[in-house]
Amino acid sequence: MGNFKINVSDAPIFILTGFPGMEAMEPWLSFPLLLLYAIAIVGNILILLIVKEEPSLHQPMYYFLSLLSVNDLGVSFSTLPTVLATLCLRARVIAFNVCLAQMFFIHLFSWTESGILLAMSFDRYMAICNPLHYATVLTNARIVAMGLCTVLRSFALILVFPLLLDRLPFCHPRNILSHAYCLHVDMIKLACTDVSLNSHYGLSIVLFTFGLDSTLILLSYVLIFRSVLAIASPGERLKTLNTCVSHVLAVLIFYMPMVSVSMVHRFGADMPHAVHTLMSLIYLFVPPMLNPIIYSIKTKEIQRRLLKMLFRVRS
Repeated sequence: MGNFKINVSDAPIFILTGFPGMEAMEPWLSFPLLLLYAIAIVGNILILLIVKEEPSLHQPMYYFLSLLSVNDLGVSFSTLPTVLATLCLRARVIAFNVCLAQMFFIHLFSWTESGILLAMSFDRYMAICNPLHYATVLTNARIVAMGLCTVLRSFALILVFPLLLDRLPFCHPRNILSHAYCLHVDMIKLACTDVSLNSHYGLSIVLFTFGLDSTLILLSYVLIFRSVLAIASPGERLKTLNTCVSHVLAVLIFYMPMVSVSMVHRFGADMPHAVHTLMSLIYLFVPPMLNPIIYSIKTKEIQRRLLKMLFRVRS
């Protein structure tokens, strides 16, 4: 019994996967993904440039939008290297420490996005329900403080993930992941020991952050709708609600895929792998791509500045 040893690698190797069963088509399937990356990166950079260059957009709502764009760029750049390596170069091997780092940043930006969306809902609440105090409450200093608190909260919560993962033994020298990037739920499934602490911590912070943020966002919109219903003119009601449409859509395209991918990971073990892959891709790829499109379509100031930039480039 004293001679029994578990074959645990001190430095396990992880194998990234793209589209299992469709390896021959992966170079072709990579084109739509690269297009999504291009739209997300170019779109969010344009939003940042437009907000910077357009004086009429120098107000809290668009400062929060800039934070959202920076965060969406972070999401895109966190997954881009390994997706390109896996699908285009067929380089599937990733070291444990590199996988930990990627997992940390993917989840960091996801948690931060939830906090930014909450801050944006507070902005809409103040603008509609308490407009007289809007400028005095949402000062530049408070916006910076809210952004820093959101990032620090996410950093403190997510930092525990790599610390807990680093203590786990992985019995196989080559551990096959389910995606072309590293996710916490995916990695703990490959450990050859009890992972209940990791699993329970992950679930608890999901409830604490996403659950709390989504509840507060819902509460803010209950108060907003109550305030809007007090407006006598139907035209003014519609005009007021129209200022919230972009944010509501941003909330839906973030939380719906996030909830779906969590449910699939926890309760959909018997589902085809393609379902897991598709839900994960929607969760990580769709919000960064759609957010700049939604705000460009719904915000006239952004539309005008974007058209000016396009005509300037053409001329």
